[in-house]
This record gives sequence, structure tokens and C-alpha cells, in this order.
Amino acid sequence: MPVEFISAIHPNRASDGEPVLGLGIDPDHTRKFARALDDGGFDYTLVAYHSSSPDALQLAQFVVNHTERLKPMLAHRPGVIFPTHAARAFATLDRISKGRLAVHIISGGSDEEQRREGDYLSKSERYARSDEYIQILRKVWSADGPVSHEGAHYRFEGFSSQVTPYQTTIPVSVGGSSQDAYRVGGQQGDIFGLWGEPLKETAEQIASVNAYADEAGRPRPRIWVSFRPIIAPTDELAWEKAHRILGQVKAGHTERAKNTHYPVFGTGRPANVGSQRLLDVAARGDLHDRALWTPLATATNASGSTTALVGSPETVAKALLDYVDIGCELLSIRGWDPLNDAIDYARFVLPLVRQELAHRAQTAA
Repeated sequence: MPVEFISAIHPNRASDGEPVLGLGIDPDHTRKFARALDDGGFDYTLVAYHSSSPDALQLAQFVVNHTERLKPMLAHRPGVIFPTHAARAFATLDRISKGRLAVHIISGGSDEEQRREGDYLSKSERYARSDEYIQILRKVWSADGPVSHEGAHYRFEGFSSQVTPYQTTIPVSVGGSSQDAYRVGGQQGDIFGLWGEPLKETAEQIASVNAYADEAGRPRPRIWVSFRPIIAPTDELAWEKAHRILGQVKAGHTERAKNTHYPVFGTGRPANVGSQRLLDVAARGDLHDRALWTPLATATNASGSTTALVGSPETVAKALLDYVDIGCELLSIRGWDPLNDAIDYARFVLPLVRQELAHRAQTAA
């Protein structure tokens, strides 16, 4: 399958550097953002999930309604709604969008965040639940008649749905950096998501996921890797911009601490393995490989995808192609000034990567 690009829809004007610019959902801004991604040639947009954020399913519906080809990568947390209801809701949106939906299953890395919505399972139990949840989704989507199920986390009898996916089946993504994540992703995922680590560590994680897929006798998932690039016309200007953004993010952290309305980056060691790994990489040095820069991960306590690729569009495109060369097929790039960065990526980075991939394909042919 072709290499594809993912962004992340922002429902308001807030950013890491300026967290007080927005709260909740601004429909006009969201519409403008979605159309910019659609017009710019992004293939997917992540629709993120958090206990306090706008409802992800409705936001994905909004994206579909205001774009022509952009595909929502809908983040979904098992345990919030029953899987039969989720299967029907996702199939409905897939029908409405004529096959543009993918679902990203989030098992949850923070016990504190999970408990905000009444989930008191351990992390290992949450991954086991996700495994069962994905199996139920697929069972419902492929059923010719009523479906019953009895498992460790869910039980129901005689469920049937009048709506089936527009696609043969809706692609399911799994993400994480723990052995539980690799296992569930390898055994169940069509896509597996990773945060941007150095090439060596990324290749090792891919190998772990693939080993579980091979053992299960199923196709290896497509690998999705996420970065927060910082680009400028030259490498020198990009580095100046990177240090300016680092100062803004640190100041934004201070502003968040003053406002209880905004989540504050944690100060202790994060509970999730992905954040721990980013902080460990950052502790070994600021710059890795061609252009991977880690101080922003440290500044945010690795609260999500926070490693940057820094340089000119040519440098960042080459760095992205380095990850393609080790097996990454979905390249997630979202910025620190989300809308303006997305527009710049579409103009200056996506064409370079696609041009090189087309050249490689022609040469091979």
C-alpha cells in the first residue's frame, strides 16, 4: 500500500505554546482546519480522545461532513461505551463517509485519566479488554445474523445490526510501546502506532510487533509513526525557530499551571511506557539521527507525541523517508502552530516525500 500522511484535527486555536487561546470546540476553526488538511493532500486526520475534550465521534462526523477525501482516524477508548453500540456507530459513520473511517483503539496509559470516566482496571487488564473489544467489533461487522458473545469483559446474546461498514471491514489501529501493546497490536491491529523515536529503537519496536503478528499467522500491521516537525526555508532558520518554540512551550507550561481549566503537563515520571521511552531518549542527547530533536519531549514531560524533526523541508522530507526505509507506511506530522504548520507541511514537505517515492517506484519498474 502507498505511504500515507496523517495530521490531527484541532477543534480550537489552542496550542502547546498558547494553551489559553481556546477551549472546547470552535466550529468555524475546526471546519477551516479540516478543509486545509483535505485541500493540502493529507490522507488521514487523527481525531483524538480525552475525558475532557469534545466528543471524538461527533468531531469525526463533522470532519466527514466538511471534507471530500480526508479520512478520520477516530481515537476510541474501550470501556466508555459497550462494543456492540460502538460497532454500530462506527459502521454508520463508515457508511455516511463512503468508507473513509479508521478506528484507533486507546487502551489508556494513565490510571488517573482512566478513572475520570470510571475505569479502574489495571493497564494489563485494559489491554486484554481492548483485545476482546476489537474481536467483538469485527464479529459484529462481519456477521450475517445475530451475534452472541461471552468473554472476560463482555457478555451479550442475539445482537444484530442493520448497518454494516461500507468497507469490507473498518481498519483498526492499536498503539503503544509496552509488551501488552505489541501483543495486542500484532495479533489484532491492521495499523500500529508509534511515537517518533530514533531509527534504531523504532526498528526494534516494529520487529516486536511483527513477531506477534507472525506468531498469530496474520498480516503484519501497517506502521504509523508520529512526529512534530519544525520547518523553515533553511536548516539554520529551522533551528532558530525550534529554540523559539521550545521557549514558548515552556512558558505555556507555566501558564497552564496558573489555570486549573487547562491540563498541566505532569512533573513526575509518566506511567505510560511510550512517554518513559521518549524521556529516556531525550536524556541520552538532544539530537538523534538526521534531524530528530528531543528537548520538547522533556519540556512537556513527553505528554504525547512530542519529538520534532527539525530542518528545511528537504531535510525533514529525507528524515521521514529514513523511517519509510525501515518499514513505516503512515507518517503522522502535526505542528506546534497546528493550522499554519499543517498548511506549510502540505505545501513544502508532502510533495517532496511523494516525489521521491514516485521516483523510486519508477526506477524499480
